[in-house]
Amino acid sequence: MSLRSFIESAGSPDHAIAIVGDGSADPLTGMLAETFDESSIAVEPESRSDLLDPETIDDTDADVAVLLEDGSPVAASPMPELYESILAINSDLFVTGARGLEEVDLPDLLANLDETRLRLRGYPLAHKEKLLLIVISRYVERQAWAADSGTLRSSFQTLTRLNDEVGTRKVYERLEDAPVEVHVYGVADGKRPDLDVAVHTGEDPEYRKGWFVVHRPADPTAPDATPAALVCYEAEPRIWDGFWTFDRERVAAIDDYVATEL
Repeated sequence: MSLRSFIESAGSPDHAIAIVGDGSADPLTGMLAETFDESSIAVEPESRSDLLDPETIDDTDADVAVLLEDGSPVAASPMPELYESILAINSDLFVTGARGLEEVDLPDLLANLDETRLRLRGYPLAHKEKLLLIVISRYVERQAWAADSGTLRSSFQTLTRLNDEVGTRKVYERLEDAPVEVHVYGVADGKRPDLDVAVHTGEDPEYRKGWFVVHRPADPTAPDATPAALVCYEAEPRIWDGFWTFDRERVAAIDDYVATEL
């Protein structure tokens, strides 16, 4: 097994995103399309109102993004919700800590891209693509913090990020105070993080190019348990292959791999 083998086992469904409404969100449509450009998920206006389920959409006056799988709707999120969660922000909000854990939310459209293998580019190759992975990372960390239990395993490529990125450090200081067993992984490139966490260092490619955040609840069978994992690998400079999952067994397998092999 390897981190890449988990990514390669993720599916590649035929996804598209339809923007249903009066076209008032046209500028946001372009921003959303940019987010999925490298993953070849088309984002286009659509006049078919039958794609919407009024029972799951609160703001019927706003344009709505509908995730299609093989042409059938599987999830939908109002464009204002996507704007607040990903389109209106940049990575600096997370790096500086301007957006706290309580503010991290995952719209249904993004959540339902789980188990989907994506390719996403970082800056300066793209402005929005990698941000999606940052949002998912923070969401997994938020789930661990909110659960107040279980294990969180996170990789940083270089451990100095835990000292240098104010926002990232704030997150792990909060997790340090929660009853969560936290393990961090990365290349030892400077001062060891002075946090009450288990630190794992290495030099092999999975430390240098891997990016994972894995939360395994103490009791994954509990009704309110929230197992979640993001797994990515830098296939080329600033280009990431990855996926996220909320599947209990897959999260456990990823957690077991990281715990025993890294």
